[in-house]
Amino acid sequence: MTQTIALNDGTSIPTIGFGTYPHDGDDSAANTEHALEVGYRLIDTALSYENEAEVGEGLRRSPVSRDEVIVTTKVPGRHHGYDGARESFAASAKALGLETIDLLLIHWPLPRLDKYVDTWRALVDLQKEGLVRSIGVSNFTPDHIRRLQDATGVTPAVNQIELHPYFQQHEQRAFHAEHGIVTEAWSPLGRGGDLLKEPTLVEIAESLGVSVGQVVLRWHIEQGIVPIPKSKNPDRQRENFDVFSFSLTEDQIAAINTLDKGTPIWDQDPNVYEEF
Repeated sequence: MTQTIALNDGTSIPTIGFGTYPHDGDDSAANTEHALEVGYRLIDTALSYENEAEVGEGLRRSPVSRDEVIVTTKVPGRHHGYDGARESFAASAKALGLETIDLLLIHWPLPRLDKYVDTWRALVDLQKEGLVRSIGVSNFTPDHIRRLQDATGVTPAVNQIELHPYFQQHEQRAFHAEHGIVTEAWSPLGRGGDLLKEPTLVEIAESLGVSVGQVVLRWHIEQGIVPIPKSKNPDRQRENFDVFSFSLTEDQIAAINTLDKGTPIWDQDPNVYEEF
């Protein structure tokens, strides 16, 4: 049974997800199918990844029942605005081959356009209409989320952000906790393998007889963060999912917490970054 975490809308999602970026073509279908075989039940894609059709194919190939899987996709910048967001949902649903989407996120706020509130209104209505089960955001700051709350009275169920031991986002996570928002982590294992060579993490991994990646993913899970690791390697997919047979001690978590550098590894400030 996959472990789950409750959302503020009364639903729940698995405590670890499978990221499909930057998979493409048949690889994405095969990767999705294998991830489901391994045990993942939270699959993360986006319209801008250009692989929704392949992810949908992987879902259809799998013997896992559709109602066991939480499929996440995202509204890109080019579809911001009320009508655009509804068009984005329709395009994603068609590509995925799904009548309903389990979790729909706004991919980036794009404050310069100043359309993310209207985009959010569309997601709220899609949820009311039963076309989307849960709604959330990605890369939104507390100020962005407050605007959504003030305008609609609806708080996102999820905010997916860059988060790993080198960039722990304490203030953002505290805001999420205060408002009942689940934190999802993209790039949970960092970038380029540097994090996986960190001596503190290597020492903990050796003491537990697991990999450094497993230690990092377990660190996320034990703090209520939902990591979304990505891998095209079947063995690595399996290893990343195998993080429920061990625990970290308080001292180990405290040691990992000291690794925070306070700066992201991706130069993508949500206040100015634009992705269409």
